[in-house]
Amino acid sequence: MNDFLKDLNQEQYDAVVHTDGPVMVIAGAGSGKTRVLTYRVAYLLSQGVDPFNILALTFTNKAAREMKERVMNLVGEHDGRNVWMGTFHAVFARILRIDGHHLGYPSNYTIYDSDDSKRLIRQIIKEKELDNKVYSPSYVAHRISMAKSSLINAATYASDPDIISADESARKPLIKDIYKAYELRLKRADAMDFDDLLFNTYILFNEFENVLYKYQQKFRYILVDEYQDTNHAQYLILKRLAARFENICVVGDDAQSIYGFRGAHIGNILNFKHDYPDYKLFKLEQNYRSTKNIVNAANKVITFNKNQIRKTVWTENDEGVKIGFIRASSDNEEGRMVANAIFETKMNRQLPNDAFAVLYRTNAQSRSIEEALRKLNIPYKIYSGLSFYNRKEIKDLLAYIRLTINPNDEDALFRIINTPVRGIGKTSIEKIIVAAGENNVTPWGVINNPQNYRLNVHGGTLSKLDGFVTMIKSFRTELKKKDAYEVARHIATSSGLLKMYREEDTPEGISRVENIDELLNAIKEFVERGAEENEGDMSHQGTLEEFMQDVALLTDADKDEEDTDKVSLMTIHAAKGLEFPYVFIVGLEENLFPSIQSIGTRADLEEERRLFYVALTRAMEKVTLSYAESRYRWGEFSITEPSRFLDEIDESLIDKPKRVTMPPAHDRRPLQKEKQVFRSTPGNRFSKVNNTPAVTSFNASDTSALMAGMQVEHPKFGKGKVISVEGQGPNKKATVFFKEIGNKNLLLRFAKLKILS
Repeated sequence: MNDFLKDLNQEQYDAVVHTDGPVMVIAGAGSGKTRVLTYRVAYLLSQGVDPFNILALTFTNKAAREMKERVMNLVGEHDGRNVWMGTFHAVFARILRIDGHHLGYPSNYTIYDSDDSKRLIRQIIKEKELDNKVYSPSYVAHRISMAKSSLINAATYASDPDIISADESARKPLIKDIYKAYELRLKRADAMDFDDLLFNTYILFNEFENVLYKYQQKFRYILVDEYQDTNHAQYLILKRLAARFENICVVGDDAQSIYGFRGAHIGNILNFKHDYPDYKLFKLEQNYRSTKNIVNAANKVITFNKNQIRKTVWTENDEGVKIGFIRASSDNEEGRMVANAIFETKMNRQLPNDAFAVLYRTNAQSRSIEEALRKLNIPYKIYSGLSFYNRKEIKDLLAYIRLTINPNDEDALFRIINTPVRGIGKTSIEKIIVAAGENNVTPWGVINNPQNYRLNVHGGTLSKLDGFVTMIKSFRTELKKKDAYEVARHIATSSGLLKMYREEDTPEGISRVENIDELLNAIKEFVERGAEENEGDMSHQGTLEEFMQDVALLTDADKDEEDTDKVSLMTIHAAKGLEFPYVFIVGLEENLFPSIQSIGTRADLEEERRLFYVALTRAMEKVTLSYAESRYRWGEFSITEPSRFLDEIDESLIDKPKRVTMPPAHDRRPLQKEKQVFRSTPGNRFSKVNNTPAVTSFNASDTSALMAGMQVEHPKFGKGKVISVEGQGPNKKATVFFKEIGNKNLLLRFAKLKILS
């Protein structure tokens, strides 16, 4: 009956058949941990254990589904179907359906998802007449969620001096009142949010010993997947459930603990030996996924972490190719080089698109990768996220820009007329639409002259509409006076979008601010590309209209298709549990990866290193690392440092190309292309005449010390006099008067000027 055990290696076999007492299985990446869990359940059933006495907990429905299907394939549907197997939330919700009445809940209680929770919190904030810009529903929901994960109810929250002090420091002292109202409203509605499913299960077991005893008797064998990702509430519930028989088997890898920001506590797996001193430890160290080079690189990196359970992952797979390495001059060039590498590998090896994945630290990094892939007609998909230009915050800012360029754009108008919230509600918008239809004018025409079109809204709304119109008109005047980046930056700031997302103060809010920053960087680069192509002449830079046209063409190509043969783009957090033949890890720069928020403490830095370990171990055949030597942050050009993680891999494992000597980053320009002009000649009316010598004979000076009053020469505009110099570093500009053409505003980073005196 146990013929299926022959499929296991010795370590897997030992972990499966040791069924009694506490067991910890440390499973290295690609070592077959899911197989061990599945076969352990099947083995218990084959030994006569009642399926109703087995509890198997996972973190995703997909993992639970796959495990159940595999168990049923091994031992048959009847027994496999009756195992209590599912996510923590699903299993605990089931327990609360049965025994939640002890806490005053009916069996048909409602479960609120995150949107439901935020909607209720938003309503409470409104009822309390609080400023929802200060008390952002997302921020409040995050605070309440973290409290519940730590088993802190509203009363405890309100009486904890450290919590109150933190909220007061954040200038949000009334979160305790919102939490109290939220807790009461949920109870009144016979509802629980996701965090309550854990919180209330803990309360149920803690306060009702007879209920705890019932489930201790029932679940004689407990198996837990991804134990390193458990939070405080999950840890305590498992400890109580397993206390009677202590037949608990936890499977995980401390080296892949990367969800601290969600409340996961690596100490749960590191301290298992203290919770169960007589535990049995099994290490799954054979990797079936990756080549020797990839495994050795990952092993070396993780040795730099002090806080870990030591293991040595090995593989019988081929040595494989060395780790690829890309050093780009900028983030845009990084995108192009990665896309080119994918294209060449795909064509040379005749591979499908889905053999490739690009992993990054933050969602904002996808922009340059997406654009480069599009230009090579390589289809891609954003995994666990939206395409860059389809993200809400990006569409919001683009709508403001669209409306600034063309006030008759109805779609843009109605998207942002009340974003951020400015008190122009649904009813008012409907009245604007009606008035526009009755008078055969655009909605902008109506709000621009509401009295003329008899818009039937009260005085307060009229005042708010007037403020909105004035703001858009002010943006339009900036179009004529400033470059595209300066206008876009002004719109992002003055519209209130940046302020709104900054004040959310949540991981989602931070991500949205980073995405807006990335869009502004794209516009900045677009402007400077125009100036660079015209030798620093700022009058020939790209306009916002031209940028929006480029974006429209890009987004038109970004259509979801039925086929799944696409390159995968995702954050490293989203990639956990997945594998790909070819993996590109981009943006390996200090303050980006590791993140600037995660280098202040050893614990945070070690989690960043574990994240890098996870990224490396997603690759089966080849992993390529890349970084950019310069990157834009908030429109400021900055030189970056390679990530410390690059130095932690043995050089012998990396295929580093010989370094090409580059000019200083502040003076970096593309190589000058041979210039050609067309002249009419007797022999050939349109023959090409080489004009290169005139260009290459001009020797530009170092302009770092350029000052007003200096005499200069430009290869295109001739001799001139510097009128003024402003800005710092790479953003330094000069206004120069040229005798033949008058004043020119030049970006010194790109302008070729020879100082004469």
